Amino acid sequence: MNIDGITSIFYGPDFITVTKAGDANWAHVKPEVFSLITEAVTSGEQIVNTVENKSSEAGQEGGEQDTLGYDENDGEVVGMIKELLETRIRPAIQEDGGDIEFRGFDNGNVLLKLRGACRTCDSSTVTLKNGIESMLMHYIEEVKAVTQVLDQEEEIAMKEFSKFEEKLKQQKGPDAIASTVGKGSLDTVEA
Repeated sequence: MNIDGITSIFYGPDFITVTKAGDANWAHVKPEVFSLITEAVTSGEQIVNTVENKSSEAGQEGGEQDTLGYDENDGEVVGMIKELLETRIRPAIQEDGGDIEFRGFDNGNVLLKLRGACRTCDSSTVTLKNGIESMLMHYIEEVKAVTQVLDQEEEIAMKEFSKFEEKLKQQKGPDAIASTVGKGSLDTVEA
């Protein structure tokens, strides 16, 4: 789908998340999005092409795969982590239009990738630390931390955003805070 004002589309097992640009109006893009989704579903054609990823290396490029699925090579702790993610955490993330991928477990650190709406959600860090990390640490004593894994494009975007934010702080002063509206904040434009 290529619709002006739409920045991404995420297909889940039983949902579709459509993300619009900040300046786009849902009233303008919704009819076209709805029409294209309806057309795609009723056409009977395959909507998403998947390629089986035969690689056993985590994080290697390839097709879609369920990273929470059973793997006979998983140890007991990884199996417990995957089960908790699949049964308790993934449903809540999917309810908000996202998904979660297990990327590994190393020295007590669970590596996770948020996808879809949850990836760009302002509260994704809070969700990851306060929700997911707390639950995993509560039920599995071997878990010491949870870290979000970013793709290369996301890392570049985050670095660029940090540079931009630092530049704004230099212009507005050291007390400028991005999330606080008011005099001296990054969200306030003074005439």
